[in-house]
This record gives sequence, structure tokens and C-alpha cells, in this order.
Amino acid sequence: MSLESDIAILQGAALFESLTIDQLRLLAFGAEHRRLRPGETLFREEARSDAAFVIALGEVSLYRRRGGNLVHVGRFGPGTLLGELALITENRRPATAITESDCDLIRIPRALFLRMLQEYPEIALRLHDQIKDDLLDMTRRLAALEDRFTD
Repeated sequence: MSLESDIAILQGAALFESLTIDQLRLLAFGAEHRRLRPGETLFREEARSDAAFVIALGEVSLYRRRGGNLVHVGRFGPGTLLGELALITENRRPATAITESDCDLIRIPRALFLRMLQEYPEIALRLHDQIKDDLLDMTRRLAALEDRFTD
């Protein structure tokens, strides 16, 4: 993928849509690419996180472990940012991510994202609010799903 196509893909992720081209270029230039085949694990529930992923091509499903079983949480496609909380803090993955098809992913390490925030401090508050809102939404959706599977 070219730098310009990476910029376009990153801009499609809701968290990054308000960034300038220069800010997106910094992210794209420092990001890493991963290609995975169907059925491969991108990350596992409870694993430490140090990066987020933007799906450039393909689909990824998220699963949570409940009582020894994997419960399907959702299926996501191009433009989706997975693991966004890892961009600002070390945490454990809330779910396992498994590819449903051939996938191209853009990996954004936390160190890269924090460097971008240092270079462009004016966007830190806006991104913080977006991450917080997305996390609250995900928490509500997971709680609703958990209620459906609780005896």
C-alpha cells in the first residue's frame, strides 16, 4: 500500500476523521502493516495491548470468553479502528480478534500515537473525548450482550 492510500484509510476511521493531512501522514508514515489469512488471531482477550489496528481490507470478528465458550461480539470491516484505548494507555484486550477473510491491517503503536499528540497537542482533548465516548458505547454494548448470555 502507498502512503497516500494509508492516509485515506486512516481518515476513514472515526477517531481520525478530523485530523489534518499532515497529522494523518505522520501516523501513516510510522504505522506498520500486517497481512493475515482467514482464521488467524490478531490479538487475544486479556493480552497486554501496545497498539491499535485499522482494518484496511477484510473483516475481523471479536469474541469474548464466557464460561469456557467464545461468544461472538461483532464483525468489523474496512475503516474500523480496533483497540483504540491502547493508543493512550496500556491495558488488556477486552476481546479476541480473529480474521474472517484475508485482511490487511494498519498497526498504530502507542508510542507513535503519543508522539503525534506531543507534536500536535491541540488535538489531544478532542481525541480523548472521542475515545471516551467510543469506550462507553462499547461497554454498554458488551453489558447488553452479557445479559443475554447470563443464566
